[in-house]
Amino acid sequence: MDSTRWIDDVDRRWKERVEKPRVPKTLTVLYDPGCALCRRCRNWMLGEEAAVELRFVECTGEDAKARYGDIPWLGDELVVVGDGGEVWAGSAAFLVCLWALEEWRDWSWSLAGPTFAPLAERFFLFVSSRRKSLSTLLGKDHECEGGTCKIGR
Repeated sequence: MDSTRWIDDVDRRWKERVEKPRVPKTLTVLYDPGCALCRRCRNWMLGEEAAVELRFVECTGEDAKARYGDIPWLGDELVVVGDGGEVWAGSAAFLVCLWALEEWRDWSWSLAGPTFAPLAERFFLFVSSRRKSLSTLLGKDHECEGGTCKIGR
């Protein structure tokens, strides 16, 4: 293959990727299993109709550390990983979770827009930083196990 053809091929593939963004078919949600709020959100999402396949992986497990250990936010933030290697953390991961759910997809688009994005981020940070307190409100049997609740502290 000559260099011109090779450059044209690389250019064509680059344009396809940039101009036509890929939509994930599967999302992996890395959550804190020691947090009652995280477990409740996981169970809620599992009960909703999903537009894409959702997988839930405990961020503290050995499998998660081995596979996703190079993600700098792992264990400190909510993290969602797409099947193409895309990574979202914090409030962006929260919005991707909403986007994955049929009934909440329109909300995710609205909350990600310029008008509501700052509000969505503040809401996520507020809830995330108070997970242990919110877990206590869910009842004694729903408290963070051993005070773990690592994500979003």
